[in-house]
Amino acid sequence: MDVDTRLLRSFTAVCEEGQLTAAAARLFVSQPTLTKQIRQLEALLGVELFERSRRGMTPTQAGRALAEHTGALLAGWDDALRTTRAAAAGQCSVLRVGFEGGIINLVTRSTLADFARRMPGWQVELRQNNWFDPTSGLATGEIDLTLWHGPPWLVEHYNAAVLGQEARVAALPAGHRLAARAELDLEDLADEPFVAIPHEAGHWREYWLAAHELGGRPVRIGAVAHNSDEWLAAVVCGQGVGFAPETMSRLAARDDVAYRPVRGLSPSQVGLYWPKDRELTPAMAAFVRSCRVTVPFGGGRAGAARGVA
Repeated sequence: MDVDTRLLRSFTAVCEEGQLTAAAARLFVSQPTLTKQIRQLEALLGVELFERSRRGMTPTQAGRALAEHTGALLAGWDDALRTTRAAAAGQCSVLRVGFEGGIINLVTRSTLADFARRMPGWQVELRQNNWFDPTSGLATGEIDLTLWHGPPWLVEHYNAAVLGQEARVAALPAGHRLAARAELDLEDLADEPFVAIPHEAGHWREYWLAAHELGGRPVRIGAVAHNSDEWLAAVVCGQGVGFAPETMSRLAARDDVAYRPVRGLSPSQVGLYWPKDRELTPAMAAFVRSCRVTVPFGGGRAGAARGVA
């Protein structure tokens, strides 16, 4: 029987946290997604793994038996993946850098040229992040670094080289009733339908719906997009509004989309991120330095990464 390791990670988190809410937050997924994964694992194994009550989730005898093995199994698999991918990347002298949406516009030809001078013979492979994986491939070792716009608390979960801050702006179809305004209040958009990213994106979905600034108020979803092109198309077609990095209004401008600043919406922290348990390699450090001298945020020295001058 083949079991997705993602299901085992979800099982382990629920065992350790004792409740779905805390486990979902730890995994950066929504609670409904986590519930679905646990039930899927139970169906695959043909056993009930948890006793559910108002106080939380308690492993059954079968659940406890499984939990005795999952920790070592997952740790071994993670080590195998990282070692294999690191060996392949090192052999080919390739640095794999993930990016999300319009943030790739911050990386220019100058960035890659500077990196090439620092690391002769190395290449940078740019990969757009998968919205169905909240870690963008960092957890599995598919990429070495990722460029993210995100909330400041991300540095609690990842190593980070902060490059600077960037405003989040509203994106509306050009004919929208609010598009005539030069600036919006967050409250102006509270009742609008939004174009959302998938539930599987976990905390990223909430972040780009401004859930924190809206105080947890339910958001009306007009469409769900599975990549940045779908997201922009849904906005253009009037299926909803959304929030985007200010960079998009300058580098991805188009006549059928109106980008407007929003009072009450916190800015994004822009940076390069990698797992807490991974050391910074010379190639990774060189790419961080290259971004510091070419990405237009004034250096971001306050967020200097460990081991990066």
